[in-house]
Amino acid sequence: MALEAAAEQLLDVQERFYEFLRSFRDKTGYKYQERIRQMVAMGQRSLVVDFNDLYIFDNRLAQAFIEQPDYALKQASEALREAVAQEAPEYAKQVGRFAVRVRGLPRVTPLRRIRSDSIGKLVMIEGILVRATKPKEKIVRARFVHCGDEGCHEFDWPPEGEIKEETLEKPPVCPVCGKRTGQLQLVPERSVFVDWQKVVVQERPEEVPSGQLPRSIEVVLHDELVDSARPGDRVVIVGVVRVRPDSASKRRLIYDLYIEANHVEVSQKVLEEVVITREDEERIRALARDPWVRKRIVASIAPAIYGLWEIKEAIALALFGGVPKILPDGMRIRGDIHILIVGDPGTAKSQLLQYAARIAPRGIYTTGKGATAAGLTAAVIRDKTTGEYYLEAGALVLADGGVAAIDEIDKMRDEDRSAIHEAMEQQTVSIAKAGIVARLNARTTVIAAGNPRFGRYLPNRTLAENINLPIPILSRFDLIFILRDQPNPDYDRRLAAYVLRVHREAEKIRPEIPPDLLRKYISYARRYVRPRLTPEAAKLLEEFYVEMRKVSAENPDAPIAITTRQLEALTRLAEAHARMALKSEVTVEDAEAAIRLMKTFLERAGMDIESGQIDIDIIMTGRPRSKQQKYSRIIEIIEELESESEEGCARLKQIVERAVAEGIESKLVEEAIRTFYREGVIMEKTPQCWSIVR
Repeated sequence: MALEAAAEQLLDVQERFYEFLRSFRDKTGYKYQERIRQMVAMGQRSLVVDFNDLYIFDNRLAQAFIEQPDYALKQASEALREAVAQEAPEYAKQVGRFAVRVRGLPRVTPLRRIRSDSIGKLVMIEGILVRATKPKEKIVRARFVHCGDEGCHEFDWPPEGEIKEETLEKPPVCPVCGKRTGQLQLVPERSVFVDWQKVVVQERPEEVPSGQLPRSIEVVLHDELVDSARPGDRVVIVGVVRVRPDSASKRRLIYDLYIEANHVEVSQKVLEEVVITREDEERIRALARDPWVRKRIVASIAPAIYGLWEIKEAIALALFGGVPKILPDGMRIRGDIHILIVGDPGTAKSQLLQYAARIAPRGIYTTGKGATAAGLTAAVIRDKTTGEYYLEAGALVLADGGVAAIDEIDKMRDEDRSAIHEAMEQQTVSIAKAGIVARLNARTTVIAAGNPRFGRYLPNRTLAENINLPIPILSRFDLIFILRDQPNPDYDRRLAAYVLRVHREAEKIRPEIPPDLLRKYISYARRYVRPRLTPEAAKLLEEFYVEMRKVSAENPDAPIAITTRQLEALTRLAEAHARMALKSEVTVEDAEAAIRLMKTFLERAGMDIESGQIDIDIIMTGRPRSKQQKYSRIIEIIEELESESEEGCARLKQIVERAVAEGIESKLVEEAIRTFYREGVIMEKTPQCWSIVR
């Protein structure tokens, strides 16, 4: 009350705010008169006011909203009701209660800086909404029935019906008869309720200091703010800092801070949290005019790591990404480029991933050992105090619009790995647990790394055999790189000299482009540059695709070298290559760069060791065409022997003898039988005697 009295002495908020609504003008005219008309036409009860407009009109009025928000917002709501009554009297009488919502405060208060001196002040915070309860109804004015010796009567409590966050207590004395209230009966249908929801906002990953846990704060939403954001959304919230007793404190001496939201704004544009000034834009444009800008960008990726140019180029393309498309029927085609690096220990895979997550404007780094399905996608958590279930977003959802670097992906459990299938292709996370059914956005670039299954990469085995990854996940990567640690005196000498120079002159190892500028450059490109394929570039990609598949068309037994999935990856790579130079069109040069990277990937990861031909089935199905044909023949041999045998099954010795006679190795026969048995294709009718499952 003292603050309200002080504010009233200094400034009549209601009168000044009413004058502001009626008289404030900008280039378009009377801005808030028009907004009030729109509010009435759309049946809304709240008016959004830009803080900058308040400050231009009267800086004392703007300051009152920050220093005494409860009083100022209450008076402003009354002024808004008067303004609406003048515009539409019947609507004002029908609604009765209006709200003023303020947005765009002059500065953002970091979650780590909200302390006791912020209590009762209006603040603006930014973060990621990670949890949300289901909407509930909060009573703000109760209608009670009190029965005594003189009969029964009804009354409202509190009479003025102010919305307050603290619990609504029953009156100790009946305001009608003045006697103590014993048993009061609530009349719900004649009481006033408002929608209520509690959410948790957490610091953005890029703002968390190294080695510290991210901070979070509870936010209470009312009325139309309820369900205005969902877990995984990046939000900007303006609200009043409140306190309430800590539930764990028995003596009620410790209090928790929370925010009662006044306005919630969901960040719709990707990477808009990176502030780019006019000077930054001029530097970005000047950098893009450099004909060697792409080489400089690639050279700026992990400069402390020697060589690996093609992998660094692929990571640079993934950071920029292709252009996502949304078709008229609602179908979405992803633009994010997924990359997998498989390599021997000590080949700097983790360093590359950490640098990618650090340089990305929005990046999250995690490891396979420390990641679960719930931690990567989304989880349904039960509140210990209330017993309610709420949704909590995982790493891929928090990295929406950015980069998720998953190290040691081969160490993840199978059930956890399967959770990222949908996120990689459909770029959503669907969850249905404990009655909560939701679908969250996960428009994320995945850059993953893993170690070979046998310790080191074995060149005489296929990619699928070398890495412990399910085929559905393996096939979703646009580019796969194999890093082998092979001794080479010349290369080893250059590598050793570079590594020792890094240790000796660490301060002199500087990237071509400063990290801050590169981060802003990537953000600017992803935000504003949307290159389109030129007919010449499209023709080149088409010719490459058709030429790669021509061999398979001419010879039915030949392996398939490329599929439509690789054609879409080529398009994304070409678009990203154009984006690196801030070009509005994808030219032949960009298409050639995409083809070069794709051929490198196919020749190293998709080569059939036996036939010496490129076979995409190694990645898409896990088996090259040559092996598939042998597997098919082994099944036929089992069927033939089964029909010839009196036992009704084929002996292992007979299967091996007939297969070897046809040029199929005995080792492959035993491997095929184990695979068929595991997949349920055959069964062991008697010991070492197999029959087909029909």
